Amino acid sequence: MKAIVYTQHGLSIDDPASLVETDLPKPVPGPRDLLVAVKAVSVNPVDTKQRNNVPVTEPRVIGFDAVGTVTAVGDGVTLFKEGDEVFYAGSLVRPGSNAEFQRVDERIVGRKPRTLDAAHAAALPLTALTAWEMLFDRLKVAEGGGETILIIGAGGGVGSILVQLARKLTGLTVIGTASRKETVDWVTGLGAHHVIDHGKPLGPQLEALGIKEVDHAVSLTHTEEYFDQLVAIVKPQGQFGLIDDPKALDATKLKRKAISLHWESMFTRSTYQTPDMARQHDILNRVADLVDAGTLRTTFGEHFGRITAENLRRAHKLIESHQARGKIVLEGF
Repeated sequence: MKAIVYTQHGLSIDDPASLVETDLPKPVPGPRDLLVAVKAVSVNPVDTKQRNNVPVTEPRVIGFDAVGTVTAVGDGVTLFKEGDEVFYAGSLVRPGSNAEFQRVDERIVGRKPRTLDAAHAAALPLTALTAWEMLFDRLKVAEGGGETILIIGAGGGVGSILVQLARKLTGLTVIGTASRKETVDWVTGLGAHHVIDHGKPLGPQLEALGIKEVDHAVSLTHTEEYFDQLVAIVKPQGQFGLIDDPKALDATKLKRKAISLHWESMFTRSTYQTPDMARQHDILNRVADLVDAGTLRTTFGEHFGRITAENLRRAHKLIESHQARGKIVLEGF
């Protein structure tokens, strides 16, 4: 089968050898596995981090978000059958989605939203799972629950879903951050009650809205730059969540207020085969239902054409520039 791989980590994305096309054996599904014919994929920052930072001894297929059709199932599969259209975000410990066929555990797979084509559906799984797990599994916000949430980086991939979930499924007052006019408009359009500028001090902007402190703060990017401000504006016994990888984080600053710390990683369940691994199957099905009902919308940004090494290099370069708006999607081999 055709696959796009890297064979040496850390190469500049401008180097044609950073991602190359090759032929690999078609995977064989294990007992709980689906074999999926991949139709569309989207590119995430974690794709570029793996290519840059994870050494390899053999060609490695990366890529996480995918939409495709089930072509074979393992003996123990109960959730899907051949011919089903599915979407998923994959696993760190298996070959990725940048290949014609992918083997994926059924417990981290959901049905593709019926109202979206493959390209628009491919934009959703990783960010939707991350946002859902942060809001409902880590912070334990109840659907319909109130209070306030501040989202740093609300215009990004995860933020764009988190704003929608918080606004549509809870009673939270949603405050997002954005610095450019087009991003402010985007976050407002997704349903944020307020948008403030993360390039300026956060506290005075919240006070201007009549909000002295927030119950929940979620930092999705550059956490080390905002951490001290967030400690100051989260209420005593409030919650602080993050998804990125700050070089240093002094958690002792949270002690005085008894602020709880919640680190979300969407890949934990699949990496460690946790007993609740099938929770991701349930979340993705719920997301598909919400999309089909018109409650959630895709964060599709740009279509980069077919799934080729050249087009994936272009996508990685845009991700690394931090200028991407919405998800970059590729479709078809």
